[in-house]
Amino acid sequence: MSTIFSKIISGELPAHKVAENEDYLAFLDISPLREGHTLVIPKNATDYIFDIEEKEYQGLWSFAKTISHAIGKAIPCAKVGVAVIGLEVAHAHIHLIPINTLQDMSFEQPKLKIDHSELAEIANRIKANLG
Repeated sequence: MSTIFSKIISGELPAHKVAENEDYLAFLDISPLREGHTLVIPKNATDYIFDIEEKEYQGLWSFAKTISHAIGKAIPCAKVGVAVIGLEVAHAHIHLIPINTLQDMSFEQPKLKIDHSELAEIANRIKANLG
């Protein structure tokens, strides 16, 4: 299946990457709820997160945990919230969102408009806080 995420993985579409390894990729959401809103995906395209094979599923959450710590250091926030919705793109993904209130996690609120140069700077700040 070809999705916007598989096109990001293959390099067909650009993304503000935060971290990448052989199996997983983390990049900034271009229509974020909050500054630092990051998507974490497996490179192996699976539509529904609970259909991912167990080892890959555990690896995805471990990768997301590492990214969440870097986000928390780079972006002032009380916590990094986690959401798995699965309806927007047919490729399993985890939303990591810096939050200070419950409302910060509401997907019904208007998305931020952040230009690409600022997104690049945010991605660099998060990268700088990885292990």
